[in-house]
Amino acid sequence: MKGLTHSVRAAAIGAALLLTPPAFAAEPLNVNEASEAELVTLNGIGPVYAERIVDYRSEHGRFESVDQLAEVKGIGEKTVATIKDEVAVGE
Repeated sequence: MKGLTHSVRAAAIGAALLLTPPAFAAEPLNVNEASEAELVTLNGIGPVYAERIVDYRSEHGRFESVDQLAEVKGIGEKTVATIKDEVAVGE
């Protein structure tokens, strides 16, 4: 979504949210495979943080642990603790 204006990006994410199932599904969301639209369904993760997670993943590779999300700019240990039960890093 790089290169799009914030309003266009927000509209695209908003539209995707209408089509995305809720985050309270039985299986945790894999942060190594999740799209921005899926990430914004997490408590405390908005469009900006979702984009940062995807960008971080592109630049640094797969997350090895959920706690590593705290390395993403603006996401602190409190947010990680809030979403820890909703996310996973996969295998």
